[in-house]
Amino acid sequence: MRLLLTSIGLEDKVKDFFLNLIGKPPSEFNLAFIPTAADPYLDKWFMDKDLHNLMQLGFNVTVVDLKANPQTVRANLENSQIIYVGGGNTFYLLHWMRQSKVSTYLKDLLDNNRIYVGASAGSILVGPDIALSGWDPGWDTNDVGLTDTTGLNLVSFAVSPHFTENKRPVLTSHSVNYPILPITDQQAIYSENDQWQLVGNGLQINLK
Repeated sequence: MRLLLTSIGLEDKVKDFFLNLIGKPPSEFNLAFIPTAADPYLDKWFMDKDLHNLMQLGFNVTVVDLKANPQTVRANLENSQIIYVGGGNTFYLLHWMRQSKVSTYLKDLLDNNRIYVGASAGSILVGPDIALSGWDPGWDTNDVGLTDTTGLNLVSFAVSPHFTENKRPVLTSHSVNYPILPITDQQAIYSENDQWQLVGNGLQINLK
């Protein structure tokens, strides 16, 4: 299972790493682009930017809204070699991953030689729990009323995107039973069969 978990998508060194990873021209890949996490925001500039970048790179992009017909969603994901889950509100994203039933079969798709790319919320989603996305009042809000914040558990660690030093006290004030891997907007985590490496500019951030 291969996952590239980013803060802000395919930018700079992270983009170079990903293009090298896939090993073929982007035009040879169908990419399912899931923008649903951005729904709660009036200004979706970050999602528009991600979509534009992917199309500029030459991927055959299909936009897959998790609120669409579940059979259509599944067909589009099964027809794609890359599944890209964009940023936004992580609680809202997990809610619709469950409502669409994608959470029940995504692992099987990824085990069948597909690549997952997450940006921000899409990166938090795949860990053991998404609660960290709401640890600070300025971060995500649980407006959908999730009582179970268990993530998709595709990796054994949690990614905390957009790391800056002022976020360190929030991350270190919580005790969890899984590793938290903070990344800046210039970094990503690449995980293959739950063995991970840091991608991009900057040093690995130690929370201890």
